[in-house]
Amino acid sequence: MPIDPNDVEAVAFDSYGTIVDVTTVEEPLAEYVDRPKLVSKIWRERSLNYAMVANHVGEYDSFYEMNRTALEYALSVAGAETSAEEREAILSTYDELDVFADAPEGMERLHDAGYDLYVLSNGSPEMLDTLLDHAGIDEYVEDAISVAEIETFKPDAEVYRHAADRIGESTEDVAFAAAGWWDVPGAVDAGMSGAWVNRQGTTWGPYEIEPDVTVEDFHELADELDA
Repeated sequence: MPIDPNDVEAVAFDSYGTIVDVTTVEEPLAEYVDRPKLVSKIWRERSLNYAMVANHVGEYDSFYEMNRTALEYALSVAGAETSAEEREAILSTYDELDVFADAPEGMERLHDAGYDLYVLSNGSPEMLDTLLDHAGIDEYVEDAISVAEIETFKPDAEVYRHAADRIGESTEDVAFAAAGWWDVPGAVDAGMSGAWVNRQGTTWGPYEIEPDVTVEDFHELADELDA
């Protein structure tokens, strides 16, 4: 069913891939590999896989560290020989990822309509501080909530319940928006309304759980919430 704006007090957003474009890393990767798009994809998928396995085995390390290890793996698969300094330079791109143009504009609309906005991310607190400043959305966002606070990664339901507690609302009063096909099901399972921002034009996974709404960008989300 569509999201009823009357039932939503706050909107939480994923960060990487939703507010900022993780494919920005293709540019620095191009200096070291022949197929930067493929290596970028391997890097991203490996990083997410590390986080999901960590949940299952009860381990936790910061997303930044997992991202570093995933980068090393992706470069090794590509046969690229890089120094530690070069890898750190590539990794630092995460501090200046391109911002999707609709993200600040859509968040401004939602903010002006009276919604409390939050960022909920696997990223470390330091990463999120940098992201809010770089994306130019800090004036619209009440707070950034990192999984580091409970040392469990998304899409574990505990993360979304923790976010609702931090927001000060029940999960039923929070809408969660993310581009990740793996992220929205976790939020819906925890009781939030789920908005899938389908930036890649892909298909939904083989879940019985469905997003409450599917949009292409934040402007469509703002329309759905009457902002």
